[in-house]
Amino acid sequence: MAEAARKGAEQTWVYAFGGGTADGDASMKNLLGGKGANLAEMAKLGLPVPPGFTISTAVCVAYYQTGRAYPAGLEAEVNAALESLERQSGKGFGDPANPLLVSVRSGARASMPGMMDTVLNLGLNEEVAAGLATLAGDRFAYDSYRRFIQMYSNVVLGLGHDEFEHILDDYKEREGLDLDTDLTADNWKAVIVRYKEAVEKELGLPFPEDPREQLWGAISAVFNSWMSDRAIIYRKLNDIPEDWGTAVNVQAMVFGNLGETSATGVAFTRDPSNGQAIFYGEYLINAQGEDVVAGIRTPAPISRERAATLGSGDQPLEDAMPEVYKQLREVAAKLEHHYKDMQDIEFTVEAGRLYMLQTRNGKRTAAAAVHIAVEMVREGLITEKEALLRLDPSQLDQLLHPRIPSDDENKKAGGKPYEVIVKGLPASPGAAVGKVVFDSDEAFNLAAKGEDVILVRVETSPDDIKGMHAARAIVTARGGMTSHAAVVARGMGRPCVCGASDLKIDHARGEFTVRGRKFKKGDVVTIDGGTGRVIAGGVKLIKPDLSGDFGELMSWADKARRLKVRANAETPLDTRTAVEFGAEGVGLCRTEHMFFDEERIPAVRAMILSNDEKGRREALAVLLPMQRSDFEEIFRILEGRPATIRLLDPPLHEFLPHTDEDIDNVAKASGINADELRRRAHDLHESNPMLGHRGCRLGITYPEIYEMQARAIFEAAVNVAKEGKLKPVPEVMIPLVATQRELSILKALVDETAQTVFRETGVTVDYTVGTMIELPRAALQAAEIAHSAAFFSFGTNDLTQTTLGISRDDAGRFLQIYSEKGIYEKDPFVTLDQEGVGELVKMAAERGRRTRPGIKLGICGEHGGDPASVEFCHRAGLDYVSCSPYRVPIARLAAAQAALRDGAK
Repeated sequence: MAEAARKGAEQTWVYAFGGGTADGDASMKNLLGGKGANLAEMAKLGLPVPPGFTISTAVCVAYYQTGRAYPAGLEAEVNAALESLERQSGKGFGDPANPLLVSVRSGARASMPGMMDTVLNLGLNEEVAAGLATLAGDRFAYDSYRRFIQMYSNVVLGLGHDEFEHILDDYKEREGLDLDTDLTADNWKAVIVRYKEAVEKELGLPFPEDPREQLWGAISAVFNSWMSDRAIIYRKLNDIPEDWGTAVNVQAMVFGNLGETSATGVAFTRDPSNGQAIFYGEYLINAQGEDVVAGIRTPAPISRERAATLGSGDQPLEDAMPEVYKQLREVAAKLEHHYKDMQDIEFTVEAGRLYMLQTRNGKRTAAAAVHIAVEMVREGLITEKEALLRLDPSQLDQLLHPRIPSDDENKKAGGKPYEVIVKGLPASPGAAVGKVVFDSDEAFNLAAKGEDVILVRVETSPDDIKGMHAARAIVTARGGMTSHAAVVARGMGRPCVCGASDLKIDHARGEFTVRGRKFKKGDVVTIDGGTGRVIAGGVKLIKPDLSGDFGELMSWADKARRLKVRANAETPLDTRTAVEFGAEGVGLCRTEHMFFDEERIPAVRAMILSNDEKGRREALAVLLPMQRSDFEEIFRILEGRPATIRLLDPPLHEFLPHTDEDIDNVAKASGINADELRRRAHDLHESNPMLGHRGCRLGITYPEIYEMQARAIFEAAVNVAKEGKLKPVPEVMIPLVATQRELSILKALVDETAQTVFRETGVTVDYTVGTMIELPRAALQAAEIAHSAAFFSFGTNDLTQTTLGISRDDAGRFLQIYSEKGIYEKDPFVTLDQEGVGELVKMAAERGRRTRPGIKLGICGEHGGDPASVEFCHRAGLDYVSCSPYRVPIARLAAAQAALRDGAK
């Protein structure tokens, strides 16, 4: 700690901005946080930014390294910055005659909207409030004071927000007042007395009157909020490292609640829902910033164009304050061109004068991200490379799922007209069907059990983050397009409807009412985030259109990438979906999935129950035409693209019933003796089936199984080749190989079967035989195994299990704790463990190529659709990745980004 303090004395902790100058700029985001860096940049651009200073993220890091103590020299720097702020503003901090009030806000390098704390109007006490009343009016002064007490008590002192709302509601009811705007200065003074009494009763101490004590309390609260539960959850969901820390921004207050010539608002330079070039945003006259984002009042649209789109009757800012609106549009255009990206800006109008409080790259839906990127390339603002690199590949998942049919589509399909329960604001596009829940914890718990839920709330707060992420969609009765629910839902890709004011929610009864009609917890509804509709019942959703901007972006990605992208698919539907999403073949066809079909499982069980090879071959003969038919359909859909087909992998007992009840039911349905079925299930039982009689071990002990599957593959390939279209490209994969001898024996069997089929039909097709590397020994022996393998496909699901010694099915009991303790930075079954499993992959690739220079290398585990793992595969020199069909576009973009970053080094 002493060393940290010594270094602290040598370091600059505080950076000033305002008055056309700044100590920092946009390039210093890591040190100043996104908000602080952009405030500095706007100040240097000559924009109207209230002066202030930023306490750097380095302070936050030091704060936690030293047990929440501040580094030496910080207090002196803050005091000097505060004195400079007083000089710039011409006001005094704590001076009743001419008071300087400040805001204290967080600002991490990555945007975390609503996750950390803010305090406004700081510096007020009884004397300062009286002085402010003399300068700006009684009502304004005491409204500001009560807001400060409420916010400071919640954020810094830890008192619940609801406590103050109850005090205010009770007071208004007793006085016969309906709205906050109905309260006079005397009313606010009476409320302030009650607020302070509540604080002292709860804490045993009076509300702090010293402005400097207030300031340091707020600074500490912001730093402490970096480790709040909601911030920790948000960081995990968005892969934001804990050691980045947050900055603190202290800025002179400007007031949007000074009367009818004052306002506050949030704007986006383009529509964050769809990316269209519409000036998008909301504002409130005579209000402070938290009124807009908290959803306490429903704001009005900024522009006429946006008002027309929403069908809003509220007066837009363009009409209410035309000169301010014109200046705001000019500032917005300047910022977008400067940052070369869509901007999310916060502003305040104080007595007719515009002030900029923040700009940042705006959160947007996947559809908007794609449209904005493509449009900015067309406008010449950015290059194709920049467009590809700024997109989050995982966000594309939002575009790859169904939507609600339009009324015309529904009518043409013979559907009933939609029963719209209520309509709100279309806050985040997309569609979802689920059961209504009212509580975030319940949403999380039900989703963990596999239920699709719709979270319905009066309004959301940062504490709802867990339930919002678990829900399929969110609906709120209050709030606008820039409320907490809207911003967070868009970032998560969840459909969201906000400001559905006709919803009357009764949490105690677990129901909501719309115009007298009740809907209870568990009722199924459909959410259309694109139109703001909440529809009764479940609507059949339809697939998205992936042409237009999406198709153009993917074409740029395909030009840029080196890695091929295939799909894991074993059904015609999955294969067709994969091809539509741009897959260049099938990287893993799991043949055992075909055996679980109701019509096929009896033959599989008959094969397993056979006591000799003859009986097994008779059962396999029944399965042969079924498998052949499956492969034919897959080959037709692929139209000459390769298909890696894995021969039977799981242990045989998986195909048998296990409980006595299931055994009796199967025996009765199939005519098989129940005792014989029970005996055979017992004989096949294994203590550790993952490492038991499975994979190539089945092929070695029961070669007739692999022979049947190989025959089905080659007969299907020949039949499709005879149809005169592109020839199929079968790649036969032997699973769970540990030795070169295993592969050599089974390759000989496959080759012999292929030649037999070719002789019988008079048709030859090209094919290859390879193996799945999913055991550490196979990776170590890759040089030997490559003598018999034309390709290696790394089965990273099992390779992770066998390398780490962790069962994927049981890891959930402790992986979360491991992640929290920093043992694994990410779940190794989601993102490849590059230091361990990755080293085996690189070693096997190198050794395999040493033996066979042209060997084809790829991965087919779920890691094939994870962007970080795809980048590793690019760096490791693999030829392709294979993932689930719906992750193919994600992998294509991730592969392009990996190639572009690699080329930039």
